[in-house]
Amino acid sequence: MKLSALLICIICSLLITASRAGDDTNNNNSSAPFAVDIPAYLLPIDGLDFDYYMKTCPGMEGIIANKVKELIAKDYTYGASLIRLYFHDCAVRGCDASILLDQPETSEKYAGPSKTLRGFEFINEIKAELEKQCPQTVSCADILSAVVRDATTAIGGPYWQVKYGRKDGRISRSEEAEAIPMGRESITDLIQYFQSMGLSPVDLVILLGAHTIGYSSCASIRYRLYNYQGPGNCDPTIDPQYTNFLTRYCQDPTKKVQLDPTTPTIFDSVYYQNIQKNMGLLEVEQKLFVDSRTAPLVKALANQPDLFYMQFRAAMVKLSKTLVLTKDEGEVRLNCSAVN
Repeated sequence: MKLSALLICIICSLLITASRAGDDTNNNNSSAPFAVDIPAYLLPIDGLDFDYYMKTCPGMEGIIANKVKELIAKDYTYGASLIRLYFHDCAVRGCDASILLDQPETSEKYAGPSKTLRGFEFINEIKAELEKQCPQTVSCADILSAVVRDATTAIGGPYWQVKYGRKDGRISRSEEAEAIPMGRESITDLIQYFQSMGLSPVDLVILLGAHTIGYSSCASIRYRLYNYQGPGNCDPTIDPQYTNFLTRYCQDPTKKVQLDPTTPTIFDSVYYQNIQKNMGLLEVEQKLFVDSRTAPLVKALANQPDLFYMQFRAAMVKLSKTLVLTKDEGEVRLNCSAVN
């Protein structure tokens, strides 16, 4: 109970701090002294609705859910991959399925941070099935939004309702995707990046919790193990035993290494306990426990799995509303990899 109250206080404090940072000191509106600003992600978006496909494609959610269950049953690791794919999509131009456009060397799919993404073919399979059932009706952006929810649930994460009505974007530029964080950034840089998406420092810590499952490449962390700020040095912030394991295991840079070394196949808050033990695989993860703006939340979440579930659900709903296109702002692609 005490930790629950602590987490609520931390979240409120972080949100208030973030909002104050953006206050307009020249605002002289004193006519509403008790007015409260409603967070943008809680406001309805014109064009989005839970029942958007109720009449035009009533079986849409069932088709997607069954496809996702089949995929996860065959390969559990796809859960993490689909969450990552969705973040990469929403991080550039909003949740408009622009990451799916396949324009060799020029679209987001071909940017450096996108090279290890997967799930493109799977989304295309779902789109093809939906085109048979409901031609020219369900957007690729909505498919992605439903898929990430069902993938999260399939691997033991929380369920949330999805509002539909997103339209697909027509523009995808690789250079815009180059700015997506890769794990070496400072916490300040990450906070600023997330704020540019309309996300808070709380959302940053919660969404990084998706690393409770999935893996990274040894190539992406070798600099921490062999040449960290000098030849032959390893990152002193890593737990010595964990360093020992990683230096032996990652001699081959092509190997995959679990992001959560303790419970790699379970969607839980043990990820935050690992960070407390200096076992964050990515450098930025370890920085979460050092920075005063994020460390209190890491501590609270480490022992509150139910609150992690609750906050992860809220953060994903918020993410899904990032710069959404509706009505005539975009299109419903016939093929997710190409504009109409």
